[in-house]
Amino acid sequence: MSAEFEQLVAKFEQFQAGIKNVDDRLAGLGQMQAEIGALEATATSPDRSVTVVAGPGGSVKEIRLTDEAMRQRPQALSATLMQTLQAAVAESARQQATIVDAHMGGELDLTGQVLETQAEMLGTTAEELRSKLPETASPGRPRRDEHEDFSEQTFLKATDEPQHPASPPPGGSPGDAFLKNLFEEEDR
Repeated sequence: MSAEFEQLVAKFEQFQAGIKNVDDRLAGLGQMQAEIGALEATATSPDRSVTVVAGPGGSVKEIRLTDEAMRQRPQALSATLMQTLQAAVAESARQQATIVDAHMGGELDLTGQVLETQAEMLGTTAEELRSKLPETASPGRPRRDEHEDFSEQTFLKATDEPQHPASPPPGGSPGDAFLKNLFEEEDR
């Protein structure tokens, strides 16, 4: 095989690896969306009279009141409702951040950012909030089999890399023309 043909094959393989990487990420996004869509965070007041279920984005899915809740004075019930609602929405945000981090390989550290923000707002520590995360969720670590992206890396040692001509011949090489035609055909 000529060096030019080997370069052509390597470029094509790199192109295919890039397409596979995009396909893998899109498949992962679909799974992430499904997990976020199914997310539910439940909070119950300390006296167990109010329960709130929050969904993705902090949407309120359900509010349950016991008979004891209905016997409370309006101001007390309102305060209990607000505290329980805020707890459910905060838990929903933590779970959502954990799901995103799990699918993004922890690159964004969204969970850490949410925990820090909530700790400031709630007057507690991020570690305290982290202890409330579900055991199955491990922020920063993928939950599913992740394939590392090597598309921008080379597996060749510097001495093994093919030698490139100093400058391409006028009008480009036949290999360049082939690749250009190949990419133009895909765009059509």
